Amino acid sequence: MLEKIVILDFGSQTTQLIARRLRDLNTYCEIFPYNKFPDNDPSVKGVILSGSPFSVNDSEAFKPDLSAIRKKYPILGICYGAQYLAYCSGGKVEKGDSREYGRALLDRVDTADLLMKGISEKMQVWMSHGDTITSVPDTFRIIAETADVKVTAYRIEGEASWGVQFHPEVFHTECGTTILDNFLGICGKQKDWTPASFIETTTQKLKAQLGDDQVILALSGGVDSSVSAVLLNRVIGKNLTCIFVDNGLLRKNEFENVLKDYAQLGLNVKGIDAKSRFYSMLEGVTDPERKRKIIGKGFIDVFEAEARKLTGVKWLAQGTIYPDIIESLSITGTTIKSHHNVGGLPARMNLKLVEPLRMLFKDEVRRVGRELGIPTNLISRHPFPGPGLGVRILGAITPEKVRVLQDADAIFINALRSWNLYDRVWQAATILLPIQSVGVMGDERTYENAVALRAVTSTDAMTADWARLPDDFLAKVSNEIINKVKGVNRVVYDISSKPPATIEWE
Repeated sequence: MLEKIVILDFGSQTTQLIARRLRDLNTYCEIFPYNKFPDNDPSVKGVILSGSPFSVNDSEAFKPDLSAIRKKYPILGICYGAQYLAYCSGGKVEKGDSREYGRALLDRVDTADLLMKGISEKMQVWMSHGDTITSVPDTFRIIAETADVKVTAYRIEGEASWGVQFHPEVFHTECGTTILDNFLGICGKQKDWTPASFIETTTQKLKAQLGDDQVILALSGGVDSSVSAVLLNRVIGKNLTCIFVDNGLLRKNEFENVLKDYAQLGLNVKGIDAKSRFYSMLEGVTDPERKRKIIGKGFIDVFEAEARKLTGVKWLAQGTIYPDIIESLSITGTTIKSHHNVGGLPARMNLKLVEPLRMLFKDEVRRVGRELGIPTNLISRHPFPGPGLGVRILGAITPEKVRVLQDADAIFINALRSWNLYDRVWQAATILLPIQSVGVMGDERTYENAVALRAVTSTDAMTADWARLPDDFLAKVSNEIINKVKGVNRVVYDISSKPPATIEWE
């Protein structure tokens, strides 16, 4: 049985980041809503209480009964989690004289404490709280302070419980990884979560789950579906049928190139050319949400029609990953966002669902893909939106606009690769703008399209900054697009970050 750390989510924006940091330490963990602790689970080795947007003094704050887990498991409270532990124990949590946001330096550290092993004074930590712990019971031992926060970190005597009022999971806390690693040592948690171990245990589960049943999978050419397909192919071979739909909104030559890649991987793939069908459905549609729904429904219709041509299919495989699951549930367990990879299609098609990657983050999916021997060009691909170029053509979609965007985008992406910039960028895109501008080419006046280049850096797409690409690179790409792509006479570069902008334009 795979041991795990449980993270109880109180609504913090960085809860996923806690999990990712633990996974980086080769430690399996799962996130649960604050009030959904998995009782009687012998695999649980420790518990982390996340931060929260609430104050413990708010009437609507999440206040679960922790008596069933205290003294039974090691506990680490982070920010709100630390304040709630103190609050439950009879301590006081009050509004601070000033709200603590940003960098702070540790002023005193009890290095003899197990959680603080290897931590020194003047190390930077990241604060993000309006309340502060102003008094604690006699059983609490303060193990770290800053100049402004007396109870920066504490340990509770008589139980294996600790609290920190800063965020060890964020990059700006210099000692964050060490603190989380120390907590894992306290829990006695083995660091056995590796790509190889995941493949081994998942292969065994899939063999037991699927047997000799037939499975279908919708390939997109992206990382998640590709890794899912290769993993399933290793387990069930010819019993897996993959369907790759060309909706006419893929990148230039992507349909043909991806099919070649999949053939080299030994996958049983059926390519479907549905370009004309999608162009017909999208004719004259300009509203971004309508375009998304038409493209989504069109894909389901095509996929379902192809699936019905097969006999004996019992399972639908999807490339669902852990953030899809987390984002589809609120901390109270109610749906707050319907994700394209979560539910819907299996019920309609009367198929059972298999999701081999559902407990992995994106970076873990890539590591598993490398372990499976999938070529780098598939594993390192930038994220690509489900509606494809449909959300990168602002306004109505036509085959000619798709041609213009594909040609311009191919120049941009190929240049990123040739200049060794592709892997330094999280995501890059070309957007066809719904405007035309005056230009001069030779002795002729032109009135043609403008395109915007977009490249961002990020770690998880929750936030993103515009990529500082070299001026000479941008100049070369701009000149090449204008000279080679008929219909474009102006190129601009998007220098907005997320937030306030989004990565995609629609």
